[in-house]
Amino acid sequence: MPIHNADIAAIFDEIADLLEIQGENPFRIRAYRNAARQMESMGVPAADMVAKGEDLTELPGIGDDLAAKIREIVETGKCRALEKLHRQLPPTLTELLKIPGLGPKRVKTLYQQLKVNTLEQLERAARDGKIRELAGFGDKTETAIRDALAAHAEQAPRFKLAVAAQYAEPLVAYLKQSRHVKQVEIAGSYRRCKETVGDLDILATTQGAADVMDRFVKYDEVKDVLAHGETRATVRLKCGLQVDLRVVPAASFGAALQYFTGSKAHNIEIRRLGQERRLKINEYGVFRGEGATGADLMAGRTSTASRNTGLHRAPRLGPIGEKPIAGDTEESVYRAVGLPWIAPELRENRGEIEAAHKDKLPKLVELGDLKGDLHVHTTATDGHHTLKEMAAAARARELEYFAITEHSRRLTVAHGLDPHRLRKQMEEIDRLNEQLKGVTILKGVEVDILEDGSLDLPDDVLAECDLVVGAVHSKFHLPRAKQTTRILRAMDRPCFSILAHPTGRLLEAREPYDVDMLKIVRQARERGCFLELNAHPERLDLLDIHCQMAKDEGVLVAISSDAHRLQDFDNLKYGIGQARRGWLAKDDVLNTRSLKLLRPLLQRTIKS
Repeated sequence: MPIHNADIAAIFDEIADLLEIQGENPFRIRAYRNAARQMESMGVPAADMVAKGEDLTELPGIGDDLAAKIREIVETGKCRALEKLHRQLPPTLTELLKIPGLGPKRVKTLYQQLKVNTLEQLERAARDGKIRELAGFGDKTETAIRDALAAHAEQAPRFKLAVAAQYAEPLVAYLKQSRHVKQVEIAGSYRRCKETVGDLDILATTQGAADVMDRFVKYDEVKDVLAHGETRATVRLKCGLQVDLRVVPAASFGAALQYFTGSKAHNIEIRRLGQERRLKINEYGVFRGEGATGADLMAGRTSTASRNTGLHRAPRLGPIGEKPIAGDTEESVYRAVGLPWIAPELRENRGEIEAAHKDKLPKLVELGDLKGDLHVHTTATDGHHTLKEMAAAARARELEYFAITEHSRRLTVAHGLDPHRLRKQMEEIDRLNEQLKGVTILKGVEVDILEDGSLDLPDDVLAECDLVVGAVHSKFHLPRAKQTTRILRAMDRPCFSILAHPTGRLLEAREPYDVDMLKIVRQARERGCFLELNAHPERLDLLDIHCQMAKDEGVLVAISSDAHRLQDFDNLKYGIGQARRGWLAKDDVLNTRSLKLLRPLLQRTIKS
């Protein structure tokens, strides 16, 4: 997988955080902070410089030691200095620094004396009155920490993409019912298909802005009206989701959509390209002129007006009396800087601009490309519908095939199948396939990967399946090396087709377990097996960066719903969004293939 400047910056920031907690030399800490900022602001990928053998020490603030670490990260994807710190200190300690009043020294004390290394442990210690007993803390400090934790918890919530969609789509439909509305689009992280969103940015063109604003603030789901102007209004829905509606001129709609879609890092680069062409690019359009200053660009400021002033002031932001030369469509904005249109899901400044320059943007996978689903459950374990009902739902969605992959016996909470029950289900599938028209059921199992890397069912039973999906459902906190070895051993078993939800994360609930994903991807390549992108909105696992890694290493990804209910097949669209964020094209996805082409690929993963 290519290493991007942002990856290097994140590593250097984490090193600085952990060194600060250790009480290291402030100059050393500052050197890492400065190096991180240097990486973030560079227009040239450090990976390219390494590949060309360029002298990294010519970069501002980069000496021999930091240059060596950059080369190490680019070439291996790891940093031994960070790994050493992880052996010395839990990486979760850096989360404590986000709480006001907790500096590195206090975090160090909390960890050493109370074994506190997570926010949950900190809250418990404060609730139990243990913090006040520490030297240098006391009652007032404990109270302040408790209050800060409460404030932290009350910060604007983030909403899983699928949850946000439940509110966003009806609201857009409501706005479209107005005879005054001409165009409506949701921008922001929602449009980029981020796993979670903090708020919604909606753009519209109208022939009666005031009427549309009035309609918006009167929406039934509005709890609070935070602002109500002629061309902009902000509300908070009853669910807690904040929504901004901006009415923009038709001539500026594309420019506004591009600007408010983001990401910030992507937009900075687009505006830098405009500046090189003596163009000024902002949310109002593309203008001839000097453009924003370099300082403005680096700070993410692209106009002299505040975002809070309303988009009706657009004429002031171009040269006096001059109309924009582009901006009615997004395509026109990108064309003005010599680029083709870039899909919103790619706009993270992770190489998309360079790829666009070289005409190497991928043709991203689409929902209609999927031919089947390779991870489905029924009432035989923890599903909510029968085999026949799931078959009907798959056929209704025009899937050519789907795989039944019940849990194995180890997962007792899900009533997992033992060998006898699994064989009985396979017999049932065979009978049903003789009756079905329009869809084929594949015989599979989601088998537990045990702590030692063995699988929860015997090889002779697994060999009778069309595919075997391996999954980690326990021991999430194993050390990185042990967790990685566990999965590698499982993938090397005679019968292993797909690694399910490869990092084990649950959004907003459980962090990914610590695993060397590059080793996992390369093992899949060598073994000839596949990785799952679990489309369940609680998971969306593979991470987008790991999708890119799989693509780069030539490993196919299966986009699967993990359906437990009929409607769960519809989760596939969220998997598609995540796949697109990971640069996946149709050919990078296993289940875009017809059943005829899929079977040989699966058969190679099953050895009798």
